[in-house]
Amino acid sequence: MTLNKWIASSALLATVMLPGMSSATEVKITADMPSVTVMHNGQPVVIERNQNQENTINPAFAKTSRKCPPFCIQPGELATGVQTIAELEMIHYIKKASDGDKTILVIDSRTPDWLEKGVIPGSVSIPWDKLNIGKSDPLTVTEILEKHLGAKQMDGFWNFDDAKTLVMYCNGPWCGQSPTNIKGLLKIGYPAHKLKWYRGGMQDWEVLGLTTVKPAK
Repeated sequence: MTLNKWIASSALLATVMLPGMSSATEVKITADMPSVTVMHNGQPVVIERNQNQENTINPAFAKTSRKCPPFCIQPGELATGVQTIAELEMIHYIKKASDGDKTILVIDSRTPDWLEKGVIPGSVSIPWDKLNIGKSDPLTVTEILEKHLGAKQMDGFWNFDDAKTLVMYCNGPWCGQSPTNIKGLLKIGYPAHKLKWYRGGMQDWEVLGLTTVKPAK
């Protein structure tokens, strides 16, 4: 299904399930999509934009300047074949995974201290420092690759035939956490076309007033 068709069908479903919602929602995701319901930790969560038109960004993501390095501006294209995505594509992948597509995994690459500031619904936490290829504990990396990402070790090599499409994000365009993981995965042969990067991360998600949730305890 193309993204445009998905947006149209999502809007129709929202209208059927929630009568009158489109007319009551003044700040929509797109003109035809007021909201999207996804699953997070087994519970339905409505992703929508904050309806308070005087709302301002979460102070945790309001800072414009952080010391570089390490907090340097990331490029638009991280690596050849790795797709950089924005919010609508992010929502599209979240919805597909929520609807039972087990070939997709949306990963929050941030460390636990940042998770407390809010996470994107439908994502799972795999901290970047647990999946830092060549630097993290090899046993931990292997467990993540096999248990969560769908990779398999065969005769000392990694087989990615059944590996999941990973949609990864961290704190924003200045954050190197998910980029570090993506570059590491590429080094061990993870297919570039199975790696998607939400460059805007939490900062852009918050700028648009989109729904966040607290991490699971």
